[in-house]
Amino acid sequence: MFVVTADQHRSTEMGERVDELLAELAPWNARWEAQIVLPLERTVGDEVQILLGGAEAAVDLALTLCRTEQWAVGIGAGAVEHPLGPSARASSGSAFIQARYAVERARSRTEPVPLVVQGDHPEAAVAATAVLQLLGGVVRRRADTGWEVSDLTEQGLTRAQIAAELGITVSAVSQRARSAMLEEERRSRPVAAALISAAAGEGSWKVAPPQDQED
Repeated sequence: MFVVTADQHRSTEMGERVDELLAELAPWNARWEAQIVLPLERTVGDEVQILLGGAEAAVDLALTLCRTEQWAVGIGAGAVEHPLGPSARASSGSAFIQARYAVERARSRTEPVPLVVQGDHPEAAVAATAVLQLLGGVVRRRADTGWEVSDLTEQGLTRAQIAAELGITVSAVSQRARSAMLEEERRSRPVAAALISAAAGEGSWKVAPPQDQED
């Protein structure tokens, strides 16, 4: 399983945002409900944690948090002890321990992007961290115009529909998508998820080819 632990940057200077984050992630919770084992909750202070059954949800949450540039994110990939507690905070197991080490590393200045994976299979976790940090760098540098296209694409709109929504041409939408590296992100997410699964010991990593999107 997969534990995502996130710690807020500079909360004493900027104000603690845990309650605000939990409210903002309500749509995310609805979208990934099938992969949520124990829901996102405050653990202590300005830290949140969630237990997930799927690596895809872990990747999506990590990049969602990375987009804000306000959180250090650690993903722990491994086994959990059963029976689970009533909450992530009350549960235990290797995935929780790995997540603790991962978020501590993510908080350090030695990491180029504050997003780290640790798992029961360290070599796969190193590879997963490298791919996720690259993706994290992409989303942290994406312009607002790129996010407009990204968010509308996520809602299922075609390029033509996005153009109509934004009042621009289809070619302009395509240009924004290229600048935002949307296709590169889309193709890399399954790689990151497969590596995180391998870090948890869930078989050898295999990547399903991404489905083509309609223009």
